[in-house]
Amino acid sequence: MQIPGPDTRVVELRVHGILGATGDELTDSVASVDVAGDGVGRIMRPADRLRRPVPGPVLSTGDRSVPRIVEGYVWGGMTSGGLSKATWALLFPFALANMAHWMLPPVRSGSALSRGLSTVLRALLRLSALLLTMLFVAQITVVSLDLVAAQCLSPGAPCLEFVPSAVRSLDVLRASAALLPVVLVVLLMHRLSTVSWQVSARKTDKPQHSARAPMLPGANVVADPDTPALRALHVIAALSTVAMLALGGPFLTTADPRWILAAALIGISVVGTVGLDDPARMKPDGKEKVLRGLLGRTPRRVLMTASALLLCSVALLPGPLNAPLPGSGPTIDAITSALVVTCVAVAVLLTPATLLARSTWKTCPRPLRPWAGGWMSAPVLMFACMLGNGFGAGLAFTVRQTLVVDNAPGSPGPTLPDAFDDVTIFWGTTAVLLAIAAVIGIPLLLLKRWRTTRTEGDSSIPDEIALLHAGRPEDQRAAANAWKWADLQRRYSHIVLLVIAGVLAVSTALTVVARTMELPPLIDTDWLVGIGVASLAALAAGLLRMVFLAASKRDTARYLGVLCDLVLFWPREAHPVVPPCYALKVIPELAERATEHLADPNTRVVIVGHSQGSLLAAVATARLLDSLPEADRERVGLVTAGSQLQWAYPRAFPGVVPHMSLRDLAGTLGGRWRSLCRGTDPLGGAVTTWNRQVYDGMLIGVGFRADGTEGPLPAATRGPTGALVLGGDHWLPDPQRGPFACRRWVPGVLGHTDYPGDPEWDRAVAMAAGLETPVRGATLPLRPQTPTPAQAPAVPSAPKTQHLTAQGGDGGSLTDSVEELTQAPEEPEAAPEDESTPVTVPEQQDVKTRPKPAVLPEITEPRGRSAPWERAMSLGSSEN
Repeated sequence: MQIPGPDTRVVELRVHGILGATGDELTDSVASVDVAGDGVGRIMRPADRLRRPVPGPVLSTGDRSVPRIVEGYVWGGMTSGGLSKATWALLFPFALANMAHWMLPPVRSGSALSRGLSTVLRALLRLSALLLTMLFVAQITVVSLDLVAAQCLSPGAPCLEFVPSAVRSLDVLRASAALLPVVLVVLLMHRLSTVSWQVSARKTDKPQHSARAPMLPGANVVADPDTPALRALHVIAALSTVAMLALGGPFLTTADPRWILAAALIGISVVGTVGLDDPARMKPDGKEKVLRGLLGRTPRRVLMTASALLLCSVALLPGPLNAPLPGSGPTIDAITSALVVTCVAVAVLLTPATLLARSTWKTCPRPLRPWAGGWMSAPVLMFACMLGNGFGAGLAFTVRQTLVVDNAPGSPGPTLPDAFDDVTIFWGTTAVLLAIAAVIGIPLLLLKRWRTTRTEGDSSIPDEIALLHAGRPEDQRAAANAWKWADLQRRYSHIVLLVIAGVLAVSTALTVVARTMELPPLIDTDWLVGIGVASLAALAAGLLRMVFLAASKRDTARYLGVLCDLVLFWPREAHPVVPPCYALKVIPELAERATEHLADPNTRVVIVGHSQGSLLAAVATARLLDSLPEADRERVGLVTAGSQLQWAYPRAFPGVVPHMSLRDLAGTLGGRWRSLCRGTDPLGGAVTTWNRQVYDGMLIGVGFRADGTEGPLPAATRGPTGALVLGGDHWLPDPQRGPFACRRWVPGVLGHTDYPGDPEWDRAVAMAAGLETPVRGATLPLRPQTPTPAQAPAVPSAPKTQHLTAQGGDGGSLTDSVEELTQAPEEPEAAPEDESTPVTVPEQQDVKTRPKPAVLPEITEPRGRSAPWERAMSLGSSEN
């Protein structure tokens, strides 16, 4: 560890999480200005009244204050803001399908079977993404070409009567007008897939295969060089699907050369999509080299031109457009069936793949192992496919209902293919099953909580909460309820997704049975169709309304941007038609900014990330450490707050952020990774410790050690403001202790918000900078809990005793006496005596069935030494 000199300074580089943040919010100041960046990724500092950048407040490191510069990286503009980003929500199913690729389990080292299964799974995911694009375009074609052009605008149809007869009699004009919006949608998708954020940093990415578990977190999150080829294949398949639908569908036997060309182009797209693997070009020879040659820039342009000319020929020679198109139903049926088959294949093949990959996490404790054993990619893919299918069907039903003319005698209006009836049955069954699951699950959850409360007692406080909020019964009660709900959300959030996936699987099976088998006459599906139509209409209308509000209102845009924040972290891999990945810009620019500051040998950089920003900060720190010489690594630190780096990301993405990579990162930092966490935070949690418990008045647990290993840790120490520091985790009391003199204080339960408002924030930054160690806090005193009724002797009355007051407290919060902490809170307080008087802990008169855990008031600082913001209060009280 480098010894700090007189010119040492600390640069605190902050990264915000979901919902975005302004520069003022991120730097915790009343004003901020840009000091670097390109306007998209903005690096900001606090500013004075003249809009000049100023350094942040000095950093207290015990007996010394060190200059500090606070900077914030604002990246929220990449995912929310304006109409263009609001419409990204329409591509949410595509983004989910792309994210499912990153949720695959890693390849087992040295296993050819595991490597083969991983290759097949990645190919199936790319094929599912291609089919999802084809289904989306086919559904739009049914709406525009079939419903509007062929049925509503046919000669004599009682629909859209304002259209003149001259237009209705020209099939070429109607076909061209109907195919124009489809072509525009495909061109928009192609344009969106070509957009990437300009990175204002040196390229430091190393070739990393996305299927191989990285040594450091996020090392395989790199751009795929095969994305242009995959993008071209999606465009070719989309245009060919439109032509196939207009020419009669995939099951038509015809000698039309256009139909043959469309089938050939779709076949080329499928084969090329399945064969494009090895994204980082780890193997430049062999079939990958041949395939890349066949899908080079010139061949791609030739194929895209051929598909465009094919679509133009369909527009110029459309055939008869006087009735529902015969190719609509077969095309939708074929694509939907292929989607179902690929989803089932992924679910089946994931089972042996996860069993083979189990060796990479079998040594981890059960709460840290991947969700569903690494099988979460299958339900996410199924959810993406069914959501995309439902949105397109909902749009079709909404347009059809708009075009229906109620007062036209003998005319039912435009009709949709039978394939859409299957979609309505599917979504109707899904809505009913989800309602049944909610009706059964919610009461069971409430009953379980009631039984737990009845067993433990309404006033029971968990030992960890009692230790964290020692001496504050009101805070203990407020925190206990928030801890329960936060733990419930973290523990069972993935269960909800699995339940939804199970419901979707059952609904799919019932729909297939209803389609392929003749149902008994007693079974009426009309009510399911009605529920399904209502559900689809609500889905389409709700999503379009959200997009409209997000485009016009900033707050709504930020909340809609949450979806983009979660799914657009992942680069284009399985589906190229997704908005650009912001991680490919934020991570290298964070590392580059830190490198610029480290050019000064007296500067230490601490990268701080909150919530989703903690993932960005951890990956950026790993990239930074990998590029720095050994001597400069000691001047780098990491602070995470409200992070999901233990309970969510390693369990959902075991091939990208595995548990072992986090352990290696913690060992590389050598104790300079500090994590601020609250038990009341439903979105964040512990990062470096687990298996925590209170034993004999001490908080103990297992976690990452500074030497790069993991195992039992020394007992937690208490910081000067009441936080418990166990390993690298700082457990913050929520509600906060205080108020503190000359220190910001926030009342109430904060949960996931306002971590910089806690006074432990500065102490964690100082530790991450290597300027302070956790030994400042004294070890907690050892005292067991209050005796049980069987152990408590019968005493007629408790003698009056003198009291002990904690020295060097936390701003007045730990001045309660021993008697006040061990007895019921309703007993009257007694006047404190001098600390030199011997202490006798009285026995209680009325012993409850399960009393609250009690601990002594802890001494948070060595005698004669207190926190700087508490010295004035201590001096004032001594003078009085």
